[in-house]
Amino acid sequence: MAIIDISKGALYWQRGREKILIEPWGKDSLRVRVSCNSSIDTQENWALLPQEPGDEVSLKNDEAEGAVSITNGKITATIERHGYLGFTNQKGEELVREYWRNRMDLTQYSVPLNYKARQFKPIIGGDWKLTAYFEAYDDEKLYGLGQYQEKQLDRKGLTLELAQRNSQASIPFMISSRGYGFLWNNPALGRVTLGLNRTEWVADSTRQMDYWVTAGDTPADIEENYSAVTGRVPMMRDDVMGFWQCKLRYRTQDELLTVARRYKEMGVPLDVIVIDFFHWTKQGDWKFDPVCWPDPDAMIKELNEMGTKLMVSVWPTVDVDSENHRELAQMGGLIEPDHGNLYSTFMGYTTYFDATHPDARALVWKKSKENYFDRGVDLFWLDEAEPETASNDMENVRYHIGPGAQVANIYPFFYAKGYYDGMTQAGMDKVLNLVRCCWAGSQRYGALLWSGDVCSSWRTLREQICAGLSASVSGIPWWTCDIGGFIGGYTDDPKFHELFIRWFEFGAFLPIFRLHGERLPHWPCDGMRYKAENGDPQFGTGAANEIWSYGEENLEICKKYIFQRKKLKPYITKTMEEAHEKGTPVLRPLFYAFPEDKQAWEVEDTYLFGGDILVSPVYEAGAVTKRVYLPAGEKWREQATGKRYEGGQWVTADAPLDVIPVFVREGSDVEL
Repeated sequence: MAIIDISKGALYWQRGREKILIEPWGKDSLRVRVSCNSSIDTQENWALLPQEPGDEVSLKNDEAEGAVSITNGKITATIERHGYLGFTNQKGEELVREYWRNRMDLTQYSVPLNYKARQFKPIIGGDWKLTAYFEAYDDEKLYGLGQYQEKQLDRKGLTLELAQRNSQASIPFMISSRGYGFLWNNPALGRVTLGLNRTEWVADSTRQMDYWVTAGDTPADIEENYSAVTGRVPMMRDDVMGFWQCKLRYRTQDELLTVARRYKEMGVPLDVIVIDFFHWTKQGDWKFDPVCWPDPDAMIKELNEMGTKLMVSVWPTVDVDSENHRELAQMGGLIEPDHGNLYSTFMGYTTYFDATHPDARALVWKKSKENYFDRGVDLFWLDEAEPETASNDMENVRYHIGPGAQVANIYPFFYAKGYYDGMTQAGMDKVLNLVRCCWAGSQRYGALLWSGDVCSSWRTLREQICAGLSASVSGIPWWTCDIGGFIGGYTDDPKFHELFIRWFEFGAFLPIFRLHGERLPHWPCDGMRYKAENGDPQFGTGAANEIWSYGEENLEICKKYIFQRKKLKPYITKTMEEAHEKGTPVLRPLFYAFPEDKQAWEVEDTYLFGGDILVSPVYEAGAVTKRVYLPAGEKWREQATGKRYEGGQWVTADAPLDVIPVFVREGSDVEL
């Protein structure tokens, strides 16, 4: 017989070593924790914010049926006689249930396979390898789970690694077409398989199971419930919603100012210009190299007078010869290996500071504040946020809060938190920092996720559409990518020019409109590295990557979209308010706004930018038209031609090189 306790506003169930705790956690939502240890750990919330008990909670113990249940608003969890756990909505409809195949189960699933839904496999001398199984449904579509370089928006049928990598952000939250959202609230390394026969979550090493489920009548309901319990983005800053200029690396102060001045002379608005990596003395010093940046104060003052904000890249890498290595090492503020050596020889002999260590975070922010923030730099590019060790061998890393196998995926969450905490304590209320990786909840720390060092190819452009939409429904409203891709684009190649323009048009309808890339060939041609006057190794500047670098005709197209973006600022501001107040994605799959339209669930290359602008990027070389689906229930105006269409149909949109297919919802006040 199981031990059951429903006396404290939560459901506790125990049989043998296995213990289950189900608690109300936000509107129409439940948190489930399962442990085979001596007790359930209730101290660590991971991605979740602390919650108070809900007002609509009810508990029921049906001794005749041998089942016990807990209801919070629209969701009910039921533990059946043998410990099987399932979830239903307010209509009594099954949302999802655990996958059991056991001869003792007297339901339709009775077979002698002896599959148990919760498998805690002991790690000799350690904790547990956990595998959790859930039923698969023929009618189900699954969306989210973070940013992966895949072309499928619907994740059904995929296996995804639960690990952080350059261009891959594991954010283990998904929305189901069956009306529920699911968060795997566990930062352990592992994988998820969304199979046709069953769903399988694996944590390679963990202390207990922890997940959160919510019910909603629409995807918007689910997203709002999720953002309420993991946190919402700050309101986006007013001065960063326009165009951003960036390239592989502006090597000197003069080089950067020359570019900013040219934008000013051309009358082209430039909201942000970026100083990328290796502008510092040594990795881990977190300060300007005075040889190449002799007067940062004067530079920042001039940029501000031009209406341009400065963003500065920082890395979590720490050189053994840096001025902060010793202090970080003495406090235990560096990541350490369980075996061997984690130090890298990339442009120095370096390791990473441990972002999970609060004192290490405080020290890194203190140095960044002294050397950047106090000079007027209040936009940071938090690169290498996975962190990207030489072998990506995260299970060999020992963090302050635990072994990498159990906690590695949460590193970028704490990396962003360190700068957010420091900046808010310094008086800022609208924090935004560019981060190369995110985990669930990162959005509450002002994280702007970008898709990493992706290739300059048509295939990659296509994949960015799904990457951005998936990250957005995973709870990260601020997302962007390197316009033109990062790796492989030759500035003087006419074939690359077409890809560049199509990507630029796409970038104009993203939360952040940002040009970046390692353009080729490098100058000097053999100059990936050079010795600065102070003798330290540095990177070269790379080929040109400004809007005038691609010829006069392409310059005019770029200017067209920069000014169009400026015209959209009131609309973008309103959209950012929705993200801040309700957790509404800026980029929205069609099904998000039109869940009753069955075709909207099938479209994966078209999206809504805010509530009223439908965007369908061109991602095929030589294309001059594109077939676009317009959701039912609305009338749509084609921006390029002024043609009006009834929704619920496919149309062929005009798409010459200077046009991205854009449709505006009839009746809105949007003007392009």
